[in-house]
Amino acid sequence: MFAVTILGNNSAVPAFDRHPTSQVITLDGNNYLVDCGEGTQIQLINYKIRRSKISHIFISHLHGDHYFGLIGLINSLSLLSHQQVLHVYGPAPLREIIELQLKVADTQICYPLHIHHISEAKTLIDTDKLTVKCFRTNHRIECYGFSFEQKKQPRSLLPEKAKEYEIPAVFYDRLTKGDDYTKKDGSVVKNEWVTEPAEPGKKYAFCADTKYDEALITHIEGFDMIYHEATYLDNLRERAELRFHSTTKQAAMIAKKAGVKKLLIGHFSSKYDTLEEFEAEAKEVFPETELALEGVAYTI
Repeated sequence: MFAVTILGNNSAVPAFDRHPTSQVITLDGNNYLVDCGEGTQIQLINYKIRRSKISHIFISHLHGDHYFGLIGLINSLSLLSHQQVLHVYGPAPLREIIELQLKVADTQICYPLHIHHISEAKTLIDTDKLTVKCFRTNHRIECYGFSFEQKKQPRSLLPEKAKEYEIPAVFYDRLTKGDDYTKKDGSVVKNEWVTEPAEPGKKYAFCADTKYDEALITHIEGFDMIYHEATYLDNLRERAELRFHSTTKQAAMIAKKAGVKKLLIGHFSSKYDTLEEFEAEAKEVFPETELALEGVAYTI
């Protein structure tokens, strides 16, 4: 399963039972945490997401509502005798902040902790199943979005066809990798006769905090789903511009111009107690919009 679970969908101040930004991307049993606002640990517990399954944490920028929960999570993992390597990615000052917090508390972490400095758009992870990249967004301070691109899956075997051509089972794995089969008499069974192409890998992007900026489109074009902040309703465009944030319709316009399949909006200002109007406004521009609701897992 490739999905994103929303842990926090509010902006700077927790309000109306909404929490600061945090979400978990799940792929093949691995959890990747994006941002870690205050209360993230509690939300992980509330929604039964195992902290021990988190191998990578990505921090978009150093405004508190996006990382004030990080040191608590790092410390809790140690108290719980976590042993797996944890990789944390974020802007350069993040390493100094974490090291200072651990130093003044005289805390020794019991597991390998690697903090990676990001300073430009680049590939952060590249495995046989997933590629994770970062890209700059247009915010008041240095800020990054993250894209998660599932690798194309192996071809699907047609067992009955493989038996029909008398292909031994020990060769099935090679068939899914695209190999043809050569019989003892020298005749060749073409791969496409006994397999089907797999669906292309899915793509998801977290666009982080940003004002309206069409430069984002090159990083998210054609994606299956994106998350884009919509801090304000559209009548507050001037305020959004001043504070380097986006409105509902601006987020929807980015999704429309990028040709994505689905848009999640979040990072709602605490001045709003209800969210129905956010979805309605965004859908006027891009109908395939949903609110990023806390506790909901959205399949990509």
